[in-house]
Amino acid sequence: MQAAEIPKNEPQRLAALHHLEILDTPPDDVLDRLTELACDIFDVPIALITLVDQNRQWFKSHTGLEIQQTPREHSFCAHAVYKNDTLVIEDTLKDLRFLDNPLVLGAPHIRFYAGHPLRPTDGLAMGTLCLIDQTPRYFSDRERRLLANLAAQVEDLFHRHKREAMLFRDAERFEALFSKSAVAKVRIGRDGYISAINPSALNLLGLKADDVLNQSIDMLTPPEIAAEHHRAIKNYLAGEAQAVIGIGREMEALHRDGHRVPVHMTLNAIHDAQHNVVEFLAVMTDLSSVYAANQRILKEQGLLKVLHQGITDYQALMSGQRLWVFLMEALRELTDSDYALIGEVLPTDTTNALKIHAITDLSWSETSHKLMERLRSGDMTLTNADTLLGRVFAHGEVVITEDVYGHKSRGGFPAGHPRLDNYMGVPILSGDQVIGMYAIANSQQPLNQSLIDWLQPFTDTCALLINLYRQMAEREHVLQALAVARDQAEEANQAKSEFLSSMSHELRTPLNAIIGFAQLLDKGRRDPLSDKQQRQVQQIEKSGQHLLGLINEILDLARIESGHLALSLEPISVSAVLDDACATLEANIEAAGITLERAPLAAGWRVQADYTRTKQVLLNLLSNAIKYNCERGLIEIRAAAQANALKISVRDTGAGIAKERQSELFEPFNRLDAEYGAIEGTGIGLAITRELVHRMHGKVGVESAPGQGATFWFTLPLTDERVETDPESDAPLNHRANVVQRRILYVEDNSTNQRLMQDILEEMDTVDLEVVSSAELALEILRHSRFDLMILDINLPGLNGYQALKTLRQNSALDAMGVVALSANATPEDVEKGLAAGFDEYLTKPLDIDKLTKALDEHLHPASGSDL
Repeated sequence: MQAAEIPKNEPQRLAALHHLEILDTPPDDVLDRLTELACDIFDVPIALITLVDQNRQWFKSHTGLEIQQTPREHSFCAHAVYKNDTLVIEDTLKDLRFLDNPLVLGAPHIRFYAGHPLRPTDGLAMGTLCLIDQTPRYFSDRERRLLANLAAQVEDLFHRHKREAMLFRDAERFEALFSKSAVAKVRIGRDGYISAINPSALNLLGLKADDVLNQSIDMLTPPEIAAEHHRAIKNYLAGEAQAVIGIGREMEALHRDGHRVPVHMTLNAIHDAQHNVVEFLAVMTDLSSVYAANQRILKEQGLLKVLHQGITDYQALMSGQRLWVFLMEALRELTDSDYALIGEVLPTDTTNALKIHAITDLSWSETSHKLMERLRSGDMTLTNADTLLGRVFAHGEVVITEDVYGHKSRGGFPAGHPRLDNYMGVPILSGDQVIGMYAIANSQQPLNQSLIDWLQPFTDTCALLINLYRQMAEREHVLQALAVARDQAEEANQAKSEFLSSMSHELRTPLNAIIGFAQLLDKGRRDPLSDKQQRQVQQIEKSGQHLLGLINEILDLARIESGHLALSLEPISVSAVLDDACATLEANIEAAGITLERAPLAAGWRVQADYTRTKQVLLNLLSNAIKYNCERGLIEIRAAAQANALKISVRDTGAGIAKERQSELFEPFNRLDAEYGAIEGTGIGLAITRELVHRMHGKVGVESAPGQGATFWFTLPLTDERVETDPESDAPLNHRANVVQRRILYVEDNSTNQRLMQDILEEMDTVDLEVVSSAELALEILRHSRFDLMILDINLPGLNGYQALKTLRQNSALDAMGVVALSANATPEDVEKGLAAGFDEYLTKPLDIDKLTKALDEHLHPASGSDL
């Protein structure tokens, strides 16, 4: 007996076989009728539908044979699977592979076998439809074709079995999602009658299932709107636009005992793949706790309004000196008091003092009116620690009394003073430090700890504002000092500029004469000078020129430092400015016997800079490289792009510079002791170079070591970089034929965001967008229809985005669908969390349309490229 060989694709074949989920399943009447038909057509006693597993051959249908499986090594079908083609053995006793097979020698005594491979998935042979007889027989070509056709029907039935199994599991999952959801849900038929209601909805409305099933949806709402939803469903099915369908709104539901329950309800139409309405789903969220909280908030609305305005309008209130009066009046209103004050506590060497920022006018005479004015202006502070006010600002105590005149700490009240029936003083703390206080008198409310607790947000806000007030006062003081310093600096700078300008004029006038006459004497022909005199005159001219250069460089540096140097930043050719600078110094380079080498530049390099000042920088660096080079030395000029900048380097072969002294190079008038040598210079050129490069948004530096020369470099911003254009990138986006329509399901509860997405995708002909307001509704829709991509908000009513994603990923039918998060949770941590949870992409709000388009392109057309 010869067992069949193992196919090369055995792992893939077995995986596909198990994915079919047919092995070890109950009998199938349809498949059994098919094998019975095969027996009749081919006049054989046995017809089998076999599946070849790893170690066995299992029969899904076995007409004419009692057993359900055999070992794989005895299997005729394993040979057909290996061959992946029709296998016919007309007489097993004449085939060496099978003549000693136990199934030939014993039951069922196979003498004839014909099997056609079953390939339901990707052409992988998983078993056969086979015919068996106990006598040899001939099998014609026609019979082979008939067997192949029957095998194709088996494959179709396998596909149907797989789809039914998936739909059954999906139905179970979606039914569990409906019945076990914490959100109240009601399914409504096209006739407007309730077909299902989950326990959450029953609990919300105090109902039992028998009370509502097959009843009109009208029964769930109060009488005045009872017919609204039933009417909306009817009109929607008739094709009329309805404001109720698909839009969440707050309303009241009717409890069984008659009271009304505030809810947020969305009534949504559920469509199948053909866009036909199959049912409606009502999703209700209980707002009872929200309404109760709103009532509490309304009671505190006044307080919150005060706090909000005090903080948000702080700058405006402070600029008009109205902040403290605003807070004082708000305190009076909140506590129903006749009088109030707010003050800041100022520490002194002995005790705290109170500076009153706002106080209700208590004056009853001209003298008392002047006193109140002094208190309001801050000219006068209170320091007595033993009064009703002093116990608060000096000792940090809370003082409450309903008997002001009988209190031990009351001060004397002069004749005419308004009567005070009650009083409460509260310290304002920052940490453990008393920084202020407020007090009220003649309040209509009970003065107790509950009132203090209720006013705690007001107290905390006052603490915040006092600290801000102090910081602003300190900042204002610093700004004033800075303004004075700036004015002084500007005056000094102006004086320096005027001095330098004056000195330039005063120095240039005699220099003009010195240099001019020196040149006349040197070139005079009528009275020629002796050789000695000529050397002396040339030295006078050279010194004059050196002094003139020094004056020019000092003025240049002064203009730069004062900000008076005008720059014209524009795209300039790097090659052109290098040619210009090198040509200017060509004679100097030749006279010094120095070799100049320039590395080739990339064509088209341009930098954003001032042409004249860039040339000045190059001249300064090249001049130094000439002056401080060795005999018959070398100068190298190189340029290289670095990110968005161009780095230009000038290297010499001079003596080099010690690292510890390199920082001194760019200091004005610092020549690193070269001033004592024979080489002339001012020590200003590199300082000017640094300032010019910085003002052209570049950097400058040096790299050197003793005996190894020096490389001075600077960078300037690159501009107009040339990028090769993809010849296909300009092709029209609609040039492709047979564009596939892609379906997107967008889950977003905010109507403005819904409208934005609809407007963005409206012009994309290849995209069919459906928008829903909750994850529950999206999952219900996916029971009936399939989408290519889901865009999912994170913060949703009911199921949030993460919970919805988990449900999708647990569903084998939906796991392959792309899911893109679109959320206002936009920190790097939020994005990392979303991607780790399994979102294919995480986009953030505000929405970047270019990123959205790219995401759609990637997830809707991953292989063929963009169709958007």
